[in-house]
Amino acid sequence: MAQNAITGLEPKILWERFYEITQVPRPSKKEGKILNHLTKLLKDLNIEFDQDKVGNMIAKVPATKGKENSPVIVIQGHVDMVCEKNKEKVFDFENDPIELVRSDGWIKANGTTLGSDNGIGVAAGLALITDPDAVHGPLELLMTVDEETGLTGANNLQPGFVKGKILLNLDSEEDGAFYVGCSGGVDTLGFLKLEFTKIPAGYTSYNLHVTGLKGGHSGLDILQGRGNAIKILGRALKSLDQFGFMINNLDGGSLRNAIPREAEALIFIKNENNTEAEKSLKKFSDEILAEYKTVDGGVKVELSKSEDSPDSALTNEIKDKIINTLLAIPHGVIAMSADIPGLVETSTNLATIKKEDSNLVIGTSQRSSITSAKIYIAESVASIFKLAGFKAERTDGYPGWKPNMQSNLLKISKEVFKDLFNKEPEIKAIHAGLECGIIESKNPGTDMISFGPTIMGAHSPDEKINIETVEKFYKLLKGILKKITN
Repeated sequence: MAQNAITGLEPKILWERFYEITQVPRPSKKEGKILNHLTKLLKDLNIEFDQDKVGNMIAKVPATKGKENSPVIVIQGHVDMVCEKNKEKVFDFENDPIELVRSDGWIKANGTTLGSDNGIGVAAGLALITDPDAVHGPLELLMTVDEETGLTGANNLQPGFVKGKILLNLDSEEDGAFYVGCSGGVDTLGFLKLEFTKIPAGYTSYNLHVTGLKGGHSGLDILQGRGNAIKILGRALKSLDQFGFMINNLDGGSLRNAIPREAEALIFIKNENNTEAEKSLKKFSDEILAEYKTVDGGVKVELSKSEDSPDSALTNEIKDKIINTLLAIPHGVIAMSADIPGLVETSTNLATIKKEDSNLVIGTSQRSSITSAKIYIAESVASIFKLAGFKAERTDGYPGWKPNMQSNLLKISKEVFKDLFNKEPEIKAIHAGLECGIIESKNPGTDMISFGPTIMGAHSPDEKINIETVEKFYKLLKGILKKITN
C-alpha cells in the first residue's frame, strides 16, 4: 500500500497530511477535489477559512496562547500539481491516487509525478494547525490554485484577501537555501493553418518516436542542457528530407513549463526508399545518443511501421514550414546573470506541438529576471513564427520578484538557520516562477522568503523528495515562526 511508504517517518503529522493530499486528484485547473478535501478538513478542525471566486483558499489559524499580538504571518503554497507519467504507465490523474514508494531515503511515485511540488508545502502549513509544539502568532495559510499553468490563482488574488505582511513561501526545492528572488515568465504561441493533400500510391506509413529523455522543469533544469524531444523530432524529420516523405501529424510535450521528454510524428515514405530511410534514421539515432550521452543518455529515436494509414498528408509547403520552424526556434539558456554566479538570467523553452482543429499549435515559454530581456526573447520567438507564416500570440505573463537583501525576515531566517544547523544558509534567486512577486503586487510591502526540502526531478515522473530534508524543513519553519513571535 502507498501509505506504507510513510510509516515511521517524522514529523508524523506533516507526512500524514502529505499522504492525504497525494490521495486526492489535483491537476492544474481541475482542483475541485482537493479544494473539497481541504474544506472538509478545515471544518473538522474548526478553522475559519475563506475562498475566492477562482478557488484560492485562506485558512485563518489562531495564534498560540499568549502570542495573539504577534504579526500575522502568511504561509503560502499551491494545491495543484504537474501531471506527467511514463508512456507505459496506465494512470488517470483526474481520478487515481498517487502511488507512493520509499526508496533509499527518498519518497517518489510509481511511474508518475509525485506532487511534492507543492504538496509538501501545503502539508507543512496544515500540519501547524494540530502540532502541539508549534509556537506562532496568527497565521494565514494561503493555498493557491493553478500555479503550474500560468500562476493564474495568484494572478487573480483580490487586494485585501491576504492581510499579513510577512510571507513564507514553501515552494522551493533545495535544502539549506533561502530564495529571495525569481524570474518572470511569458508564453509565446504559434498557430499555423494546416493544408492537406492526398497521399499518392506507393507510400508506407511509419511512426517516428523520440523517447527516453529526462525532461524536467523548464526553469530549474534548463541549465542542464538536456535534450528537447520536439527539437530532436524536427532534426530527425530534416534528416529524412532526401527520401521523399510526407507528414500527417506531429505531437510532443504536454506543459509549457516542462522540457518535452517525448515527441512523435506519423509520416509516409516512398516504398523504394524505405530501407535506406530506416538505415539513415538509425544512423541519426546513434548520433543523437552520442551527442546527449552525458546529459541525457536514455534518448531513443525510432522509426517503426504504423498500422494507421490515413489517405491525406500535409502539403510539402506546410511540411517545410513546420520543420524549418522547429529547427529555427531557440531552446535553452539565452543569458546568465552577471550578478549571481550560476543563475540563469534568461531562457526559452520549446514546450509543445499539437494539432488543434485545423491548426498546428507550437507552444513556447520564456523566462527572465529582467523584464526587458523576457520581452525581447519572446518577441524573437514570435518573429520566427511570423517569418514562417504562423500567427503569433503572447500571454500577459507574470512579474518576477526582485531580491531585497536588507529584508528583516531574511535576517531572522538566517539567524534561525544558523542556530539550528550550525552553518550559514545559501541565499539564492531562482530561474522559475514563484508566486511571491505576484502576491506582493496584490499586497504591497510584504516581506518574503521562500524555502523547502530537497526535491529532484520536479515536473517529471522522476520526481522525488528527500526524507531527511523534510524533517529539517519543518523544524526550520517552526523555528522561524517562533523567532518572529519573540
